[in-house]
Amino acid sequence: MQYASILDRLSGLGGAKWEIHRRARQMKSEGRAVIELTIGEPDVPCPESLMQRAASAMFDGRIGYSNGQGEPGLTRALAHRYSTRRGRHFGPENILCFPGTQTTLYAVLTGLCEAGTEVLVGDPMYATYEGLIRASGARPVPVPLRPERGFRLDPADLAAAVTPQSRVILLNTPHNPTGAVLSRADIAAIGEIARAHDLWIVSDEVYEDLVFPGVSFTSPLDLPDLADRSVACASISKSHAAPGFRSGWCVGSAEFCARLLPLSETMLFGNQPFIADMTAQAVSAPSEVAPGMVARFSARASLIHDRLHGNAGLRVHAPEAGMFALVDIRETGCSGAAFAASLLEAEGVATMPGESFGTALTGWLRLALSQPDALVAEGCTRIARHAATLRHRAA
Repeated sequence: MQYASILDRLSGLGGAKWEIHRRARQMKSEGRAVIELTIGEPDVPCPESLMQRAASAMFDGRIGYSNGQGEPGLTRALAHRYSTRRGRHFGPENILCFPGTQTTLYAVLTGLCEAGTEVLVGDPMYATYEGLIRASGARPVPVPLRPERGFRLDPADLAAAVTPQSRVILLNTPHNPTGAVLSRADIAAIGEIARAHDLWIVSDEVYEDLVFPGVSFTSPLDLPDLADRSVACASISKSHAAPGFRSGWCVGSAEFCARLLPLSETMLFGNQPFIADMTAQAVSAPSEVAPGMVARFSARASLIHDRLHGNAGLRVHAPEAGMFALVDIRETGCSGAAFAASLLEAEGVATMPGESFGTALTGWLRLALSQPDALVAEGCTRIARHAATLRHRAA
């Protein structure tokens, strides 16, 4: 039987990257105690007020067909949110709504890329990015994000990677898995490269509301001279502890949104009106849960740094935002994948191998900050013990 070439392009880019997480869940189902530091889910439930809004909207009959752009109440709420945050006018014509950031990015990249084009993307990168790019027919061009620069994209490295086939610069700020946040100067320099080579900038900003104290966030949408070539994508999954509701959006020029609308209509023809009503309420006021997550996640990142940095040859990269911390385990002589697998079996701690996020994180681990403090502390004790054991064996 014959299959479409997209399946060949995506072969090996799906769940294989989450093998340690799946193994940990299997072990837990068998009754084994596992400290799960793999995925980035909020550590609090979705606010009751939002769930009540979704439920009441269902009972009010908001379960019919929607439209490909998004419910009017939600597009108006998002336009007001972005006008307020970015300091310039956005209208409903600048908004398209989708079920989550993942679907949003799929639609945006499908609308901008095709076979023979290239997408410039930082390495390391979120685990699904390569699949999103290859699904469009484009080729990902990894640009190294260097630890010595805090994993922030270096404009010189970006400029060196541009070719005549380049079409899109895919940014993720705040960044998963590193927690790096691009500065306004970084964005301006990236924008100069985009203008010089007529490139789009697509910015995944799902962690915008989880920036740690003392760090400033800048979106390409903040710079008016990048307005026509920038598309920002986000959702309520992280900021409002609502990943299961699958409610996201993109913000771009009116022309971009009008051109992308037929693709949205072909894919979805609208998402759920009752979730749109809940999302409109969510984005119309500051998140009830984001400040608490920021405080807890930044404190847990400091805890991991205090417990592991310099211990048994380990080094910790301190994040500036988000739900994760990175641990450099290269002095153990192991790859991240080998260390994570043996750590799970020997110590019952599940972490994500750095290799799941690109070659630049070979020999690193990603630790989620979303478990209670006591479990994070115990996980650190076990990680340090395992690292010391491996170093002793290798000596």
